[in-house]
Amino acid sequence: MHIYTLESWKHNHRFNIGDRHGERKTKQVILLTLTMMIVEIAAGMLFGSMALLADGWHMGTHAAALGITAIAYHYARRHADNPKYAFGTGKVGVLGGFTSAIVLAVAALLMAVESVERLLLPQPIRFDEAIVVAVTGLVVNLVSAYILQDRHHRHDHGAGHHHERDYNLKAAYLHVLADALTSLLAIIALITGKTFGWIWMDPLMGIVGAAVIMRWSYGLLRGTSKILLDRDVSMETVSAIYSTIESDSDNRVADLHIWRIASNQLAAIISIVTHYPKPPDHYKRLLSTFKELAHITIEVNLCESEPCVLP
Repeated sequence: MHIYTLESWKHNHRFNIGDRHGERKTKQVILLTLTMMIVEIAAGMLFGSMALLADGWHMGTHAAALGITAIAYHYARRHADNPKYAFGTGKVGVLGGFTSAIVLAVAALLMAVESVERLLLPQPIRFDEAIVVAVTGLVVNLVSAYILQDRHHRHDHGAGHHHERDYNLKAAYLHVLADALTSLLAIIALITGKTFGWIWMDPLMGIVGAAVIMRWSYGLLRGTSKILLDRDVSMETVSAIYSTIESDSDNRVADLHIWRIASNQLAAIISIVTHYPKPPDHYKRLLSTFKELAHITIEVNLCESEPCVLP
């Protein structure tokens, strides 16, 4: 017979904090971006090109935004066992994604404002240099997207609607895509501008790019804010938990609180009323098909009225 001690009932709160793979890939992209920034700024100063200088500093802001992702990974891992965090640091990555989404939105807004200004007050463009910069930027961002894309995914796994989502990594991926889109639209605008003299195409494509990036930002803000405000769990999951508990014996769920403690893990506090109480582990086993449930607290209450269902 196994004897349970207090220590045997304890468990850690190391819920999903983002894996080392995502952190390593993000750091590789930051290094690539910083290298490109230094090359462009140095070339801009050497050849007197404002286009190169401007894109170089743009790469710098892009690297800073990606830095938010790397910091979030590091902070979550470093404080994973800190008891001050009631349910671990699983939401740090979600917070990093939320912050990056705001950075994306601000960048899109600034891009739109500058594009409108240039549409109203056209400025001369050094097409040849600008095209080289845009093509180089596109190549760098496509490589960066390739580095990040193998971990940017979402899967459904049956019962419990298990979603594997790393919003922190998704934010980095969207930053890279936003830059790639900006470079692609710039190439289109610059080629048509050089060929047909349509200078207005450059700011117009800037407005289009800003609108697309703002839409991406909104989607990321919406997804992360739901988790941060504890309103991300679907009613289908809640109903399925009710049904699973109440289909056993004459159990009735009197109270249920369920919330996300990481991008793909849930915690639940469930109060059960029954004429035939069983140990909490019995009810936890009933919920074993819900793979997202990483932390479950069960309260079992004896109903003293006459049972209407046999055990």
